[in-house]
Amino acid sequence: MTIDAYFNPDFTWDKKFIYFLMAFAGMMICVFLIIGITVIGAKLGKKKDPDETYEEDGTKAGGISAELVLSRVQMFYEMVISGTTAIFFACSYIIMNHLYVILSDMQAGSYGEPYLSFMYIWDNYKDFVLLLFICLSCILGRILDSLLIPLKLIQREEKASIRLLAMFYAIAVLIFLDHIGDESEYSPVMMYYLGLMVGRFIYFDASFKDFLETMGRALSNVFMLILGLCLMGGLCYLGFGYGFLLERNYYIVGVFYTHLFLLAVIFILHHSRIFKLLLSRKH
Repeated sequence: MTIDAYFNPDFTWDKKFIYFLMAFAGMMICVFLIIGITVIGAKLGKKKDPDETYEEDGTKAGGISAELVLSRVQMFYEMVISGTTAIFFACSYIIMNHLYVILSDMQAGSYGEPYLSFMYIWDNYKDFVLLLFICLSCILGRILDSLLIPLKLIQREEKASIRLLAMFYAIAVLIFLDHIGDESEYSPVMMYYLGLMVGRFIYFDASFKDFLETMGRALSNVFMLILGLCLMGGLCYLGFGYGFLLERNYYIVGVFYTHLFLLAVIFILHHSRIFKLLLSRKH
């Protein structure tokens, strides 16, 4: 069992470029939908309150500040990023558990002391290992947010609600994978995420009011959850259909691999500032 077993040798660089273009096109469609919904919502809101005024910041997009539109786009980026870190945890668990099952069915002693140590740790300290992976996924998210793709237009409260939405995103993906069945055990991962969500509001948040406010902000952006699931589902369908991703590697590995392509697209779109330029020209 090697790490090469989780990659497709037929997924050459030209095919990766094609898959990247698919991810790029899908992300562009989602972003333009978000921009359109945001602008239409602002126009409808202005009709209900004709006396409402907007500050002149030098950039306008359909009667709404471009900064607000861009913040909505960045919220979608944040959901994909947070969803990626959550899928990273699930993928790590599946791979580790898969390795454990393989070694259990074979004579692990012939593979040497490292494998025996791994089996002992997984047998006796699996919960602590999973906790470590959760911490690593949080660190990964922090690196992506702060260093690689800094999203500075999102308020702290908005970011918290979007990360909660990303939890629902990850759970929805795991429920679907568990339903179609690929001989993997997704239930423990789902229970960890549900435990984190419940524990956050019961033990860490100040009051039930905070819970309601966070849930309200998350539900107000549920269309981003739907867009993210459609984007990821469509790309995975094409990836598995064209042989870019392999079913034998477990579906969750293909899902995580797809998220890496989406992160690459977000990195390029964010740092190229293409949408900021487009919205500025609408002034």
